Amino acid sequence: MKVGFALPQFNKQAFEVARTVEFAREIEAAGGASLWVGDRNLAAVHPRIGYGGRGNTIPPELNPAADPFVLLGVAASATERVLLGSHVLVAPLYTPVQLARSLTTVDLISGGRLLAGFGVGWSPEEYEAAGLDFTARGARMDELLDALDAIWTRDPAEYRGEQLTVPLHHAPLKPARRPRPPVYLGAHSERALRRIGERADGWLPLCVVPSFVDVDGLVAQRDAVAEAARKAGRDPETIDSVLRVNIDAGTSTEEVVSAIRTMGERVGIEHVMVDTMYSDESVDQALDRAGRILDGVRQG
Repeated sequence: MKVGFALPQFNKQAFEVARTVEFAREIEAAGGASLWVGDRNLAAVHPRIGYGGRGNTIPPELNPAADPFVLLGVAASATERVLLGSHVLVAPLYTPVQLARSLTTVDLISGGRLLAGFGVGWSPEEYEAAGLDFTARGARMDELLDALDAIWTRDPAEYRGEQLTVPLHHAPLKPARRPRPPVYLGAHSERALRRIGERADGWLPLCVVPSFVDVDGLVAQRDAVAEAARKAGRDPETIDSVLRVNIDAGTSTEEVVSAIRTMGERVGIEHVMVDTMYSDESVDQALDRAGRILDGVRQG
């Protein structure tokens, strides 16, 4: 089992963002497999849609949010081995050229260790702030993936669709990973799961320990991805998975380790990223928790 951890990006850990180098190096030295960021451009005071597309509230832990691209760049320069991923960037909020440039830079700094994880998001206010149509986010994601592929693999590069246009331009700077970094997608809806099976390199599921550990639901989602892959003429076994494990406040490390083992045994998950923003307020607490999780998984 590969176990990675979220960088200090949200909640009170965000105020210790200056310790990102220390955090990244200690996780790598302890045997962590990967380091991760999420994405929150803003947390609306009066959200029309709540966290994860449910209700009308957003956890206050998401109010402070450090920049994901800067954190990935810092972690890339501070480490030598760990993978560097996003679980997830709300990709349709960004222009293709901007997103490609930022991720190419991270991949080059890291020597090809980037896992580019994208999702469509659930916040209308984030799309409003970017001047974009929230209802078109799925269509924009489809075109964004095509545009990124063009920018990452061609020179000169261009893309023209209904949602996005990238003029013909010089694009000699390419990622270290060829032909491009692997693209992972988060998904809940039938359409989004189908998109993973049809075109993604990886799937980014989610659980929350202990309040939302839906093993049967994850198995069903994995099966939907596999079915879409087969219909598209792809081998489902080539689609990787990285499970995000959020930890509720007050949860013991033993509960987290047990959930990770369960996901490995019943869902076939072999790589997890653990986010401690809800359970551990400081970087010191997060590092201590990370060490104990790694020890517990190894002993299992």
